[in-house]
Formats: sequence, structure tokens, C-alpha cells
Amino acid sequence: MTRGIGWFDSFRAVAPDWSVVLLGLVTQLGDVWFLGFLVGVVYWAAVPDRRDEAATVLGVTLAGLSLITGLKEVFALSRPDRVLVAAETLPETVHPLYRATATATGYGFPSGHALMSTVVYLSLAEYLSVGTRRQRYLGAAGIVTAVSFSRVALGVHYLVDVVAGVAVALVFLLLAAGLFDRYPDRRGTVGFALALGVAVLSLVPARTDPDAVLLFGTSLGAFAGWQLAVLVRDLEAGNGPIRTSRPLIARATVATLVVVGLVAVTVSYWAVPVIAGSGLLGLAAAAFVTAPVLYRSDHVGELVRESPARSQ
Repeated sequence: MTRGIGWFDSFRAVAPDWSVVLLGLVTQLGDVWFLGFLVGVVYWAAVPDRRDEAATVLGVTLAGLSLITGLKEVFALSRPDRVLVAAETLPETVHPLYRATATATGYGFPSGHALMSTVVYLSLAEYLSVGTRRQRYLGAAGIVTAVSFSRVALGVHYLVDVVAGVAVALVFLLLAAGLFDRYPDRRGTVGFALALGVAVLSLVPARTDPDAVLLFGTSLGAFAGWQLAVLVRDLEAGNGPIRTSRPLIARATVATLVVVGLVAVTVSYWAVPVIAGSGLLGLAAAAFVTAPVLYRSDHVGELVRESPARSQ
């Protein structure tokens, strides 16, 4: 069964060779490296009062990555066997750029670029405060449309793939919004818990797929890092000391156990790159999520003095 609509050949007949470079650059707006960089900058640059919103975006981004990893394994549908422009027709100087931006491997349904760009840009439109809400959503819709078109025009996806990717992302965001509305004061925790839950579920169809394993470790570490970040904020708000508050003890215990577990996994499975890498990425994610909060905190010393191990 084909997922093609049939317009690609007509587009290829009129598209100039240089369009593949332009489309390749546009498609990077939905690539994992760019979306990760964008969301990471937003999180680190967020003022303390907007940290929860930024954490929510980071959480749903991680969840989206695990979601698309699992879905691709569930459907296991190949990509189109076609290219917009043969590499041989391009100057050799642009061959590396062509391979990096205009080609793709792995399963094709649904489109990861379409799904992830929808998740990230609509989440940013919801939680950022640049311009009006209408302007932000129009801008997000424009970027998602451009990225989705570039994937089909480059020949790495069928039109059905990108439509499915956008649709799945919209359903996912609606379900996530319901959870965030239900727990408005814990949006960051809910976002990272959602990422961890989707990561666990994606391991079922993906089995030992390296991406799924690495995302599980990353999501676990990010969840623990956020618990530590919230713990520091609670201390700043005067909710301490840790030993007198059950919620603070719970957060400190969870963060400590996860970090210790990630260290143990990394050391114990050093000879198994995927598992060790999952542990290392988890530790890096925990540090990434916690660092901007610790940097602005005057309670780091108090946190160390009153860790669960020291307060027992």
C-alpha cells in the first residue's frame, strides 16, 4: 500500500536544483538538534517567575521525542524511494550540506519533523510572552507548515506522513494541556513526569532501540533534576528545613535515588555503550535542568547540609 498522493513528480519537474539546499535549510527548523537548542536556550534564559512554563516546554519536548520513537517502531513503514535532486547533479562543495540536511534514514511514518515542530513551536506559542498570542500561534503554524512541506518536497516523506505527524502532535498537546490545567501549580513536574511516562511506554515497541533507551535515561534524569530545582525554590520560599517537611524529604529522596542510580548504571554498564550512555545523558539532563536554578540560589549550602542521608 502506498502513502503517496502523486504530486511529487510534478513538483520535481519544475523545482530548480538549488531548491534542495533551501528546502534542506528550512527542514532544519524541525530537526532535533535545532529544537533541542531552542528549547534549552528558552529554559536557561527564563526568569524565575517563568521557569515553570519553560520547564513545561522542555518536558513536552522530551515526551514528543519518545513518542515519535515509539510510533515509528509500531508502524515500521519505510520512507519514499525517491529524491528531489540527485546528488551527482549538484556541485561537490554542497554535497556535505546536502547529505546533512536533505537526506534521511529510518522509518518514515509518522514524520518526526512534523510531530516535533508542532509540539515545540505550539508549546512556545502558548507559554512565551513575545507579541500577542494570535501572532505567536500564526508564526508557529507558519513554521510547522514550512517544515512539513520541506519534508515532502525533499522526497523523504509522503504527504500522509507529515499530516499524521501534525495530527498526533495536536492530540498529544491537547491531552497534555488537560493535565497542566488540572495541576496548574505543578506544571513543570507534570511535564517531566509525562516525558518519563512516554519514554517508558516507548520502550515496549522500541525494545532495545538505542534512541528509546537514551531518551529514557534523559527523561529520568530531567525529572530528578527538576525535583532538585523545585526543592531549592521551596527552600528559598521559606518552606524548609528539609527534615521538617515531608514534601521536601520526598523530593530530595527521589532526586538523590535517581542520581545515584544513574551513576551506578553508568559505572556498572560501561562496557555496554547504549546503557552507559543512557546513564550519562540522564546525569547531564539532571545537571542541565538544575544548574540555572542553583546558580541563582543562596540555599545550595543548606541543601547539601540537609540532604536525606545527613538528616536521618
